[in-house]
Amino acid sequence: MAAKDSAILLKQERWNAGLTSKHWRVLAGSYLGWLFDGYETFALIIVLPFVMASLLTPEQSQSGAIYGGLAIGVTLLGWGLGGLAGGVLADYFGRKRMMMIAVLLYALLSGLTAFSSSFIMLVALRFLTGAALGSEWSTGIALVAESWPGRARPKGLGFLQSAFGMGAFIAAGVWFVLGHFNPLGDESWRIMFVVGALPALFVLYLRRALEESERWLRALREKRWSAVEGEDAVSGGKRPFTLTSVFSSKEGRRRVLLALILSFATTTGWWAGSTLILGYSEQLASAQGDPAGIWAPRIALIYTAGGVLAYIISGFVADAIGRRNFLFLTFAGSLVSALLTFFIAWPITFFIVVAFVNGMFTLGFAYSWMAIYPVELFTAAVRSSAASVIFNGARLVAWVFPIIAGTLVSNFGGVANAALVISAVYLLGLVVPWFLPETNGKPLPQ
Repeated sequence: MAAKDSAILLKQERWNAGLTSKHWRVLAGSYLGWLFDGYETFALIIVLPFVMASLLTPEQSQSGAIYGGLAIGVTLLGWGLGGLAGGVLADYFGRKRMMMIAVLLYALLSGLTAFSSSFIMLVALRFLTGAALGSEWSTGIALVAESWPGRARPKGLGFLQSAFGMGAFIAAGVWFVLGHFNPLGDESWRIMFVVGALPALFVLYLRRALEESERWLRALREKRWSAVEGEDAVSGGKRPFTLTSVFSSKEGRRRVLLALILSFATTTGWWAGSTLILGYSEQLASAQGDPAGIWAPRIALIYTAGGVLAYIISGFVADAIGRRNFLFLTFAGSLVSALLTFFIAWPITFFIVVAFVNGMFTLGFAYSWMAIYPVELFTAAVRSSAASVIFNGARLVAWVFPIIAGTLVSNFGGVANAALVISAVYLLGLVVPWFLPETNGKPLPQ
């Protein structure tokens, strides 16, 4: 009898106890949407040198690093603006509806990118694609957070965030195949964006598989408009604008601004560093006598594999050590791994290990916290809006840093020096977490 009771207790303590097919469908739908986002984002980074060679004039090519940074920066700006709008709309019109609209739009716009005939056309389409990309994230995060039970929620959100890394991994794999067969010669980069149009078909699955968040629906029925649980309740009457609710609350405003600083550090460090690590690997390989064009695709796969592993385990780590310790570990690891990556001229074969560890921190852990933590700071009425401000708002500032990175490469004597300067932004993450509340083990705010 005692053994049976122990078995029951063990089963109850398992993190996935109580999860049903409904929970997994919600995760699967959100996962696939974010997977395509990861593919689309990393596809641009991988093919950027070939895009520049195809679309820039000979005169523009002399400043190729700056134009490349501009293409990424404008995508980031569109992501920030679209994400803010999409997050707010998801709090008004529902998570499921906004996810379907976002997936459809970025799939169509990605397909159109393949037909870019000039740099200006490319940049315009990247801005619009970025706007659609940004709209999808906060809706999927809010939907999973509000649907999954508390014990499993951080793990589910970590799994969801891993979709971005898996999408990036798929992009690296597709490019590896295209690089081997080279079906369109110098224009093979266009196929990457054609593949990015496939998610348009995924909308049909979303319509049938997903259900709307009951927590969000309940908050609307009960007219609960407070941004932060525990403050004086705001309910009944006409609904205030969601961002007004967040920023008119002293505690809500403080939480958003502090988390936004961390998001800025994450975004700046990754978008600048990830655009430089592939070029740096080619420099190392070239200096050690290896032929050009071989190591960058390999390092892209290894770096992304490190990110995917960190995504998957992030929920378990955050639950084990607490949210603030997890944040400190993430930014300390990002800073150290960035310095090790660019400060030492590693043998190219060992650089595989360095890139893997760098990917774990600057890609995996660095983006997982934004899926796990912000949703625990705000109520259902404003959760998507607040999360989108934190995740996407940083892009309204950080979008200039890929452009700056390109300028730093030109003015600071190469890729390594530019990367080391940008990596200093991770220092913010060593201080800010201690001014935010610890939410580990606490129920999701209603």
